[in-house]
Amino acid sequence: MIFKGKKLTGLMVVIALMGLIGCSSTKKSSEPKTDYAMELNGDSDSGLAGRLRSVYFDFDSSVLLGDTRDTLDENIKYLAEHHEVEIQIEGHCDERGSSQYNLALGERRARAVYDYLVANDIASMRIYIISMGKEKPIAFGHNEEAWSQNRRANFVITKLR
Repeated sequence: MIFKGKKLTGLMVVIALMGLIGCSSTKKSSEPKTDYAMELNGDSDSGLAGRLRSVYFDFDSSVLLGDTRDTLDENIKYLAEHHEVEIQIEGHCDERGSSQYNLALGERRARAVYDYLVANDIASMRIYIISMGKEKPIAFGHNEEAWSQNRRANFVITKLR
């Protein structure tokens, strides 16, 4: 009986070690992930619009600053590689200001992004714009950290031909 117990214990140790070795041998790739989720109605705020990224604005402004233009240049490259994609640009604002004022500001933001894309050879018929004003915040809070996240233009995939 003792002999069988030692054999059983030894076998259990071997099985446990094999399990540990099997788990530790899974190697993660050092290459960056290149698959990006793209869904119909997916948006850049949620990461479901391929490599398209939202862009951000200063308070009460629709001016495209340097980092905004850099992001838009990357978005242009992606759209140039994916002619099958049509997008909607949504202009957003933070909670400050009236609804009417923010709808107009959101429109100016979306239009500024649209104009930049069209000026850089993205066909205008692939792009639609809309203002959401302050109605669809992604950050809730009454401080600059939240407001800066809500002053944006994001991209929504409207068609995958």
